Amino acid sequence: MWTTLRDNLEIVYGAALALVIVVLLTPAVGGMARLLGVVDRTRRPIPRLGGLALFLGMFVPALAFLDLNDEMRGLLLGMAVATTVGVIDDFRGLRWWQKLSGQIVAASIPAGFGIWVQRFTFPVVGIHELPQWVGVPLTVAGIVAVMNMVNFLDGLDGLAAGVCAISAGTFALIELDLGRPNPALVAAVTLGATLGFLRHNFYPARIFMGDSGALLLGFTLATLSVEGLLKTASIVSLFLPLVVLAVPIADTSFVVAKRLKHGLPVYERDRSHLHHRFLSIGFTQRRAVLTIYGWCATLAAAALATRFLEPRPHGDWRLWATLTDAAIGVLALAASVYIVYLLEIVKLANPYVRRRAEEAERLTA
Repeated sequence: MWTTLRDNLEIVYGAALALVIVVLLTPAVGGMARLLGVVDRTRRPIPRLGGLALFLGMFVPALAFLDLNDEMRGLLLGMAVATTVGVIDDFRGLRWWQKLSGQIVAASIPAGFGIWVQRFTFPVVGIHELPQWVGVPLTVAGIVAVMNMVNFLDGLDGLAAGVCAISAGTFALIELDLGRPNPALVAAVTLGATLGFLRHNFYPARIFMGDSGALLLGFTLATLSVEGLLKTASIVSLFLPLVVLAVPIADTSFVVAKRLKHGLPVYERDRSHLHHRFLSIGFTQRRAVLTIYGWCATLAAAALATRFLEPRPHGDWRLWATLTDAAIGVLALAASVYIVYLLEIVKLANPYVRRRAEEAERLTA
């Protein structure tokens, strides 16, 4: 059930306003970061704290256009806390347990305001209601997990912002179709803000989002998954968020598994992430980022096809919808197989590439 025309216009206005605010505000935030010494010097002096511009670009349109019920108040307050935790980490650095504690506080806020997983819908077994003592901790853990996934993904210029833009745009369309204007608006302003930030963050970046931006985007996307999708009594309610966020989920799962295998702390940064592995096989930053964008876009298309092209909406099979869904699914699967081919088969088949990859991994061990 689509939202009203007024809701749709407000969503468009919100996304446009977010884009304009971030485009105009990011240089000022970068200048402030330089003055305060919040600068990354790994390659050249590049200011961090881009998350402040993202936050204002998302927060202002949300205040202007949202219907501020309890759940939206909890979401906005959680966004502010997540950004604050990231800003403190960007300024002075936090120990892993301090950052994790701050993330748990941020994730607990929307749960306290009523945004928590109240039901799961599984194939065959159907809908299962969850008691609050199960749903709330599960929600907090899920939000914290996605916050860290986006933070881990933020390793190349424009990567995290672009992947989050694709995810947010996908969520916005699905929320609109579900007739949920509030989550759709938040997703749309996230899309606008991330696109505006890419104006300054795409390779070669003039500013980084820092932990303030990564934690903000991860928190927002995770909370939207719970508010708009996992509370829906639909057979695909669990499937859609997992597909839309598959890139950061896959990246983090691989890295954590590898660190556990080698007995390394899971919270420390290294160069075993997907984007670093692309660089180790000879990709440029731009090519690596665009390749991951393409992979994320095919997965997003699969999620949208699942929602909008139901093969059996009223008990009768629709041949064209079934074939279209199958084709898009095959495309998404082919893209995933291609990524595995690039990162594993190419490395194994080419001694030079394999040597470079092994050297990069040895430097991080």
